[in-house]
Order: sequence, then C-alpha cells, then structure tokens
Amino acid sequence: MRGGLAKRVGTPDSVEVIDFHSMPDGRRIAVRHRAGSGPTIVFLPGYMSDMAGGKATALFDWAGGAGRACLLLDYSGCGDSDGDFADGTLSRWRDEVLALIAARVEREVVLVGSSMGGWLMLLVGLALGERLAGMVGIAAAPDFTQWGYDETQRATLAGGEPVFEDNPYGPDPTPTFPAFWRDGQANRLLDAPIAVRCPVRLLHGQADRDVPWETSLRVAERLESPDVVVTLVKDGDHRLSRDADIARLIGTVETLP
Repeated sequence: MRGGLAKRVGTPDSVEVIDFHSMPDGRRIAVRHRAGSGPTIVFLPGYMSDMAGGKATALFDWAGGAGRACLLLDYSGCGDSDGDFADGTLSRWRDEVLALIAARVEREVVLVGSSMGGWLMLLVGLALGERLAGMVGIAAAPDFTQWGYDETQRATLAGGEPVFEDNPYGPDPTPTFPAFWRDGQANRLLDAPIAVRCPVRLLHGQADRDVPWETSLRVAERLESPDVVVTLVKDGDHRLSRDADIARLIGTVETLP
C-alpha cells in the first residue's frame, strides 16, 4: 500500500483496513480510502477528534453503500497517526490533507468539515482551487483562536504557555498549545472575503455551546460563492451526531454534485 503499512481494525466479520501515508519527514498519517464514483468526499474531524467518530464513520459507511468515493484521515498527533498533538497546527494538518488528496484522489473533492475541521475545510478548499466541487460545514469554527478565548487566555498563549480548559466530552482537560494558537491567528479568515466559489452547505445547531451559530452566518457572508445555504437546527448541539443529524448530513452531501 502507498505510504506505509496497513492496519486492520474491527471484528473478524467486519474488518476495515487503515492505511498509512508517509509525509516527507517520515511521519505516518492514518487514512481510510474507499473508491467509488463522483467527487471524493473527504471528512475533516474536529479538534482532538479522529476518523473513528460517529459522523465520519456514518459518512464512510453511507458512501460504501452508495458507491461514492470517500476518504477519512487522522491528523498527526491524533488517532492512529504518528506525532505529538502538541506539535499540531492548522497549517501542518492542512498540508497533510492536501498531501493525501494529491496521493489518493484523482478527481474533484467535496470537503466535509466538523468544528475546527470546518476551519480547516476552508483553508484546504482555498488551496484546492478548481478541484473543489463542494463543501459541507458542521458547526464550522473558523478563527476560534480569537473569539474562543478570553483576553487572559490569549495573553497566556502569546507568552508561550499552554491553556487547559474543562472538557465536556471527557475526563481530561482540553489543551491549547502556543504553536497552534499562533498559527490559528495567522490563518484567520473572517475579516476578509473568502475566495471559495463552489456550492457550500453549512449546518449548525442553535443549542451549540461551543461555537456560536452566528459563526456560520459570518462564514456565509464572507464566502464569494453565490450558492451558500445555512441550515440552523433549533435544538441541535455542537456535535450534531444524533440519528436525525446524521441523516441530515448525509442528505446534504447527496445534494452536492
């Protein structure tokens, strides 16, 4: 297999293969790639998430049944990929996504990004140019290194110290490291037009306690594409991972070319 060794996961009756793509510096990025028709759907997980999450898995399984091409990955320092999470930045992870697309995808791409993955989706989309066929954001969170931290936290990060916050999804605190924060500040997008002109669909829960739903409206305003639709789910939380949310996500992906 290209890029490295393969790893098998799952039960004996349902075995999935995780492949590994080697970056120029030798770090291996875990990937699952399913061939199929149409633009390849590439799912970008959120902060400290990986391709084993419910939305990624559901999308990959649906793609298999529908005969659609789909690619999942773990950023370096996450899931089954090599690396230390403390070394992760948006620029580093963007380059990993672009390297995988260059190595594994021959046709156009539909990017699906969740939370931080929605910010990364925009950065990757800008780099893909004409290969970008569409985007679907789920609680997209561009520029959260600015609006997601208070003045004291930003000063701590600017001074080279990490910030740790309570994690509503697990027992360990959520870290933000100075390198990630500095890189995020250098990749802010919402203060200028975003030169993406493909169809874009943005899904956001109005009960989201992590990313204000108004953020999706700001993204829609900044995108240069004339084909942008924002769907607000009144009782939807940040994850949008209930059965009805997953069905809405898949239905939204189906509407794109």
